Amino acid sequence: MTKAEFQRLSAIVSGFRGRKIAVFGDLMLDRYIKGTVKRISPEAPVPVVRVTSESAVCGGSANVAVNLSTLGAEPVLVSVTGRDAAALELASLLAAAGVSAGSLVRDGAFRTIEKTRVIAEHQQVVRFDHEYPALLGHAARKAALAALEAALKDGCQALILSDYGKGLLEPSTIKAAMTLAARRGVPVFVDPKVEHFQLYRGAACITPNTMEAFGGMRLTQREGQEAVEQLGRDIMRRLAARSLLITQGEHGMTLFTRRGASIKPNHIPTRAREVYDGTGAGDTVISVLALTWASGALPEEAALAANFAAGIVVAKLGTASVTVAELLESAKSWLKTV
Repeated sequence: MTKAEFQRLSAIVSGFRGRKIAVFGDLMLDRYIKGTVKRISPEAPVPVVRVTSESAVCGGSANVAVNLSTLGAEPVLVSVTGRDAAALELASLLAAAGVSAGSLVRDGAFRTIEKTRVIAEHQQVVRFDHEYPALLGHAARKAALAALEAALKDGCQALILSDYGKGLLEPSTIKAAMTLAARRGVPVFVDPKVEHFQLYRGAACITPNTMEAFGGMRLTQREGQEAVEQLGRDIMRRLAARSLLITQGEHGMTLFTRRGASIKPNHIPTRAREVYDGTGAGDTVISVLALTWASGALPEEAALAANFAAGIVVAKLGTASVTVAELLESAKSWLKTV
């Protein structure tokens, strides 16, 4: 990164505050039980975790919204919760993060999704989930789409579809959400689920990881940058996407954009750093990508900012977000000239 590029990113970031971004997708409550391990249980060959702390944070699409809010944007979160204790806890956490719960649909027949992770010595020991997608009915989905339509009419400049495969995003709601955005000229950014991959035709940008990208095309995963670049070109042609960002973990990420009739790959490396936890990194990538794009960045600039943000969040333990100061500090560390 040159000094001029850093100054350009700084100018883009200065436009984050108050920018309205709609987030539509599955939300959940992430619980963390942390402790220490000193022995193996005499009852079974499993570690005994002595609990030292318990906490809860926003997960899924709620974490995308929190990431946007932390960066100074104004997220409009549209999703479905139950009428239960977890929903109340989520509403409290969202309020504390500056995210309005006004566009959430509350359905008494649905149970709010909860994921509980047990972490000892900076390692996840086990995760157990409470999720019941079958309880999410047609009426709740219809109400969520109506809330999304209202959000887009109210001036949202981008739409993020956060697909965790938990029931809200299914073929009919995906088609309806993308149609609503297209009518208003709002770009759509998608964190896809493999089974829905080919439903996101025409999106501004899709952000699968390597496994999701191969799986979405019904292909066996192959190693190497050459294989990723061939895959990316095939996805761009199949889905007629404006751009594609394949995240590759420690290998960085590759952005694909159109140049006339050709498709151009641009590999963005990552810096070696200790990775504590990749939980929620995809949420951070898509939130930063969509926000920088909506703030006037070119796709290449948005992808670079997303790469900086991903490097920050994986160095944090648990579901996390990134501040503007952290983003600029990470970018500054890449400067070739100061």
